[in-house]
Amino acid sequence: MLLAAGRGKRLRPYTDDRPKALVEVRGEALIERHLRTLAAAGIDEVVINLGWKGEQIVERVGSGAAFGVSVIYSDERGGVLETAGGVLKALPFLGGPAFLVVNSDIYTDMPLPCPGPGDDELAHLVVVPKPEYRESGDFDLHNGRLIRSTEPGYTFAGIACYKPAFFSNLAPGRASLAPLMFSGAERGVVGGSCYPGVWEDVGTPERLEALNG
Repeated sequence: MLLAAGRGKRLRPYTDDRPKALVEVRGEALIERHLRTLAAAGIDEVVINLGWKGEQIVERVGSGAAFGVSVIYSDERGGVLETAGGVLKALPFLGGPAFLVVNSDIYTDMPLPCPGPGDDELAHLVVVPKPEYRESGDFDLHNGRLIRSTEPGYTFAGIACYKPAFFSNLAPGRASLAPLMFSGAERGVVGGSCYPGVWEDVGTPERLEALNG
């Protein structure tokens, strides 16, 4: 699943007339880059959730055939559900096994898919060393598990593999992913791995312009 429904307010003015998933880095829309990476990894079915100006994504991506995948759209244009709420709505399309979820507004050269959850885990999250512009991190890593600490050194990379049960206690509607991730880490059911390569949260005009510089 590619998360592409967000408004992208921090990325204005680039997102005034387009969804942030269609913002271009080096001549290629972010979502197009992700689709090609997924196809190269052998993933042939992708769910994309739609929010702000989502019709532009449908027009650009279509069935997904041009990128080597088959795309299903989960429409949230009547009210964006945030990250966890969007995944929960799309669960009927994602099937029973563990599934990959990628934020569309990141730029990375990380090979996909990421590792899946272990037998006693409900999720596996990819983290990166905390960027300098972040005041604090999200997690620390210990023996392949994510843990909470007073000064966490890693930031969630927006790439994860979840079992459906990770969302089992979530009610339909708007819901953020962060509380589920933190709760799961505290319960010891979230595995993790660090990617040290190219990664950027394309969340502000300055970061976008630096990537295109």
